[in-house]
Amino acid sequence: MNQPYTRTVYGQSGSCLTAPRVVISAAHGRSGKTTVSIGLCAALAKRGLKVQPFKKGPDYIDPSWLTAAAGSYCRNLDLFMMGQDGVKKTFVTASRSADINIIEGNKGLYDSVDIDGENSTANISRILKSPVILIVDSARMTRSIAALVNGYKNFEPDINIVGVILNNVSGSRHEAKLRAALERYCKIDVLGCLPRSSQLNIPERHLGLIPQKEDSELMPAIENIRKIVETNVNIDRIIEIAKNAPQELRVASCEFKVLNPKPETRNPKLKPEVRIGVPLDKAFSFYYLENLDALRDAGAEIVFFDTLEDKKLPDVDGLYIGGGFPEMFMDELEANASLRRDIHVAIEAGMPVYAECGGLMYLSRSISWDGKIKKMVGVLPCDIEMTKRVQAHGYVVLQDADGREIKGHEFHYSRFRNLGDVKFLYKVIRGKGIDGKNDGIIYKNVIASYAHLHAIGSSQWAEEFVELIGEARGEKQRYRVAV
Repeated sequence: MNQPYTRTVYGQSGSCLTAPRVVISAAHGRSGKTTVSIGLCAALAKRGLKVQPFKKGPDYIDPSWLTAAAGSYCRNLDLFMMGQDGVKKTFVTASRSADINIIEGNKGLYDSVDIDGENSTANISRILKSPVILIVDSARMTRSIAALVNGYKNFEPDINIVGVILNNVSGSRHEAKLRAALERYCKIDVLGCLPRSSQLNIPERHLGLIPQKEDSELMPAIENIRKIVETNVNIDRIIEIAKNAPQELRVASCEFKVLNPKPETRNPKLKPEVRIGVPLDKAFSFYYLENLDALRDAGAEIVFFDTLEDKKLPDVDGLYIGGGFPEMFMDELEANASLRRDIHVAIEAGMPVYAECGGLMYLSRSISWDGKIKKMVGVLPCDIEMTKRVQAHGYVVLQDADGREIKGHEFHYSRFRNLGDVKFLYKVIRGKGIDGKNDGIIYKNVIASYAHLHAIGSSQWAEEFVELIGEARGEKQRYRVAV
């Protein structure tokens, strides 16, 4: 696998693609689809196949596990933020060199933002013409499983559900009854039966599964899951199903700026125009690869650094601070006072910064959690308090001063305290934002927002941010010349 978050180089966006693929979905959330997807990716990779994982939805954490299991970086497919064309083109570009593509859904197969199912996993499978394997939590169920599976098959008949994997099977008698019911009433392949096992449980945190990057001791969990999946699931049949997916996935031939920039807009032989510092460590790791690619395409060099270990800010012209778990590492973040001071001084001197969620928290005066209060960078006139309840969770639609709508998502347990007099960049059309009406605090050249944006659905975000950094650097250089 390449170094973390290095630039991915793609070929031209073609009109069709041959890509072995399968969607792993479920009857409902917490049925075991992430566990199955992890085990399947690991098992396929162990066979020497190049596995490309995808995750439906905006999640950052499940993709980190799929990345570790597959040995290649997982890509998000999100219809709300990226649109159909963005989903298709992301899939096409990322799947080109893969032997098999595993697409993990989210929630239940037909669940969606709206009742029409436009943003569902089922619609992802329809758009990508992919067969679907349904994961069913079979606990405390026998004959009823046939009614459930038939309901899913008949609800939208054009969705190609080709097989099921039964999870939480209590023993051989239970398995026999489940198989008999499905054989008699459903005529569908049973591709595997996973036993009830604590080794199939992945530790969770308040935002979901614990990021793989955060704890190397969790890596044996992937190996345990792989072994159980290999033993109890028909891997050969799943490979056959993926290979039998429609041979041509047609995609509209149009320019796709994030992944395929126009040659005349950026000469790859030219040196990057600006350097953007991006913290990538245990506290901050929530980044869409497309966002980093978009910044590079706009003329930036990405410089990674560690907010927990690096004592000085690297030589950069701007900062992009993504989300993560700063509250879990608030002691270490406070202890690294020299880096916090460097960032504070740089911002006061006019350095442009775009911060999302955890990044916003880091720029505040302090974070309080579980009776402790720890100092942060301190450039934003606010304090952050962690709570036990979710404060915001879901998709957002923001509107900037020019009336442009930007789609993203938010998920956090924190809330503001002692917010001073601030200006906001975004009006919240959907979602909660910072105060229920606004998001995106503006301070000097800083924009700090609870919303996570995706470059494909965020208009000119990358270009405008790089342009701002270039202008700020020009002002700084002119000042130096004048002095």
